[in-house]
Amino acid sequence: MNGFSYRRGELFAEEVPVAEIAAVAGTPVYVYSAGAVRERFRAYAGAFADLPVLFCYAVKANPHLAILRLLSAEGAGADTVSGGEIARALAAGVPPSRIVFAGVAKTDGEMRLGLHHRILQFNVESLEELERLDAVAREADTRAPVAIRINPDVAAGSHDKISTGRRGDKFGVPIEEAVEAYERAAALPGIEPVGLHLHIGSQIAELAPFARAYRRAVELWRDLRTRGIALERIDFGGGFGIRYREEAPPDPGALAAMVRELTAGTGCRLIFEPGRALVGEAGILVSRVIYRKETRAGRYLVVDAGMHTLMRPALYDAWHDIFSVREPPPGTPLLTMDVVGPICESSDILGRDRRLPALGRGDLIAVGATGAYGAAMVSNYNSRPRPAEVLVEGGRWAVIKPRVEPSAQFADEIVPPWLAAPEGSDRAGGSHSDAGD
Repeated sequence: MNGFSYRRGELFAEEVPVAEIAAVAGTPVYVYSAGAVRERFRAYAGAFADLPVLFCYAVKANPHLAILRLLSAEGAGADTVSGGEIARALAAGVPPSRIVFAGVAKTDGEMRLGLHHRILQFNVESLEELERLDAVAREADTRAPVAIRINPDVAAGSHDKISTGRRGDKFGVPIEEAVEAYERAAALPGIEPVGLHLHIGSQIAELAPFARAYRRAVELWRDLRTRGIALERIDFGGGFGIRYREEAPPDPGALAAMVRELTAGTGCRLIFEPGRALVGEAGILVSRVIYRKETRAGRYLVVDAGMHTLMRPALYDAWHDIFSVREPPPGTPLLTMDVVGPICESSDILGRDRRLPALGRGDLIAVGATGAYGAAMVSNYNSRPRPAEVLVEGGRWAVIKPRVEPSAQFADEIVPPWLAAPEGSDRAGGSHSDAGD
């Protein structure tokens, strides 16, 4: 289930017509299926039911409070990478005992926040961070529960910009330096070594990279235990891929079988940090056609969504399926066209050479698999409206984040006194300064 299907010639989100949502919430608009998110989480939880596992949802994928609350109610924790994400998780009701804090640049204030709330663990990225966390914890008269992130030097096999476990990537402690790092951690009075962490990248569609990295982690975990560093758990990170185009990622059952074999006899607790895998296919971006432009050079479907609304195509050359909200009848001729947005950048292309019916002004399209890294990366570029977000469950739906008009985007901007318009002049200009030239 991804929550979206055609019925009677139009696209539905669960039991709700997508066109109805667009008419009320405006476009562009992100639409999420609660049922699809819940079903995806249960697929992972069910596959690992016989193992001591905590799934900490990667908040960065889609940080909306409604998504966090939905997953927390299912038993998920939160994988956070900033103090702001910790605050979001707490506001959504995620227990601190299910929150892990990762990221390469934790500030003292963020460390204090995690310590104050007694989160489950800090995933430490470097010896420098370890020493600083020790100092902050001692100042707070406590100990920080730590898992050191190792870099296993394993290529994820996905896009270069989302691979994080290779030698030379900025993340983690090289695996050959891990024993020294843990021995240092064990000697620090403000640090309590509790686990081992790794994360090799995102949108990984094969088991082999996971198997190589996990095997190295388990071997290191066993080695550390023999050295007297009795870690309780291994945090294997996330990175599980979804289908955007032709990918066929392994299902949760295959992943669980592999993990079960690799960790047999360890008795350790496990943490996973799925993000995209839980929410990616549970969301669509709905956009309205401005017009269809045709020249001798090509055909373009110009829509009101663009790189300000969905960054992934411009940032990663990512593919997302694009389809009409009104189902084309069988045999409808299809046109080849580029689907482009309104932003003044040549990179503002949602999809090249897409086969679509002869859509025109006012028609609706949907961009698939945008539940992850879609709304989370929206910007105010070109001062265009920020899209609303909607959550659907069965036959009911709600706007969970309203559309933000440009006037609201600049409402908090302050013009310094020396640039204030002279009394009686038009703020837009036309009157010169008293100071002259």
